[in-house]
Amino acid sequence: MEKEAVKELTREKFNVPKRYKVLIYNDDYTTMEFVVDILVDIFEKTEEEAEELMFNVHFGCSAVVGVYTKDIANTKVRKATELARREGFPLKLEAVEE
Repeated sequence: MEKEAVKELTREKFNVPKRYKVLIYNDDYTTMEFVVDILVDIFEKTEEEAEELMFNVHFGCSAVVGVYTKDIANTKVRKATELARREGFPLKLEAVEE
């Protein structure tokens, strides 16, 4: 009798990291120019993308400016918030799970 070779199939599970949306909110004090600068410098948007997002925030109260892993989203929120406070703006951003 011939024995059949049994191949063991191993499946590796990869945990896909959760994604977080970064939201930016409108306020009556932060200048449009500053919001555009943040979007270009921190969120790496083009000038055109940044202006479009800024108007979405201005007329719609908030906008998603990017989707990242948790650490990257939180770092970008922290950097933008710190810069806004240094400039005297109350700009609000947050990272929320997708």
